[in-house]
Amino acid sequence: MIKRVVAALVLVVSLGGPALDPFASLPASAATKSGSVRFATAVMKTLIVKGRAPKTGYSRAQFGAAWADVDHNGCDTRNDILRRDLTSVTYRSGTCVILSGVLHDPYGGSVINFRRGAATSPAVQIDHVVALSDAWQKGAFAWTFTKRLSFANDPLELLAVDGPINSQKSDSDAASWLPPMKTYRCQFVARQIAVKSKYGVWITSAERDAFGRVLAKCPKQLLPPG
Repeated sequence: MIKRVVAALVLVVSLGGPALDPFASLPASAATKSGSVRFATAVMKTLIVKGRAPKTGYSRAQFGAAWADVDHNGCDTRNDILRRDLTSVTYRSGTCVILSGVLHDPYGGSVINFRRGAATSPAVQIDHVVALSDAWQKGAFAWTFTKRLSFANDPLELLAVDGPINSQKSDSDAASWLPPMKTYRCQFVARQIAVKSKYGVWITSAERDAFGRVLAKCPKQLLPPG
């Protein structure tokens, strides 16, 4: 079935038709099996469910220095994410350091004018969507240092957000905290599911139930790429 849909897409494009998503009309099972489209509800069911381990031994240093340049592009991770998530970005001359930009905060919906070194600088923070200590208590304590470093700097795991709201989130999981902006909650839990699936972070039963309640309102929610 997938081959027929993709073939039809190629024919439409060759005839000058509009570009189409070849999986847009596929049933959920076919699209998921294709490996190109993954539904959050389906992937959620593959996550291991068990209790939270102790926080013993956790520290930020267990995940490496903050904002290491793990992709070796010459820019630290914080500036990489600011460049991705802000608009109207300006740079320090000759560098990739972000001097200013505008954030449309996904968590609260506010618009924040960011300027490095000014009072607005701490108003924008880079959130680990799956908090590092949450990940530690759900499997990361047993990882290698290299895997924890990769996790902490993975763009899939990071979002530029409203600083005070991020402080409220702290190290909560979805069972105890969701973004105030309800229209973003489906995307938020889908990103958490994507991160936990990618790295093998388990979830608690309360967390699974929270995911389920959110995704019941958006059963076709896709995981973000990455």
